[in-house]
Amino acid sequence: MILCDIGNTNANFYHDGKLWSISIDELDSYKPNEKVYYINVNPKVIDKLKEKNNFINIESYFNLDTIYQGMGIDRIAACYTVKDGIIIDVGSAITVDIMLNHMHLGGYILPGLNAYKEAYKSISSDLDKRLNPNIILDALPQKTEDAVSYGIIKSIQMMLEETSKNKSIFFTGGDGKFFSKFYKNSIYDRTLIFRGMLKAIEERKEI
Repeated sequence: MILCDIGNTNANFYHDGKLWSISIDELDSYKPNEKVYYINVNPKVIDKLKEKNNFINIESYFNLDTIYQGMGIDRIAACYTVKDGIIIDVGSAITVDIMLNHMHLGGYILPGLNAYKEAYKSISSDLDKRLNPNIILDALPQKTEDAVSYGIIKSIQMMLEETSKNKSIFFTGGDGKFFSKFYKNSIYDRTLIFRGMLKAIEERKEI
């Protein structure tokens, strides 16, 4: 059984502990022999996925206790195995969700690191700077490159810190490992969404 999490730019796969990704364009020609259980947030590939007989959409398998309207299936899957804590998926967007006793209390969305960089670039070409992941957040920057990096990383870090006081934090996503280092009570789990998918599939079998 292959699991697939389809986003706006890539399709991410999980099989027997192995993780890999392909671009959305490559998804057309991807023809595995096994069944692929997938979730999808990309409206551009919905019709193409319906043509793949061995691709099974499991969005309806999830039953998350929430009143949040319009919650993406990737966020639902990430929350699905967490009883209590903050789930932070750091990708092209940063999604933050709060779980308490298996109940989803709500959440919010921030731009991802690349989106922040593009915002600075749109203001001025002088602000089109490389992100410095080693920026020191306890001292004021003394050059523009560091000032941009500080503004991006510090603003995200402080927002997440305010939300996650004394709570367990579960990071996932491409840049999740980077932000997890700022919090002692955090773990980084690349497979969080896939673990949620596996749980939903197992629950479906029990019905």
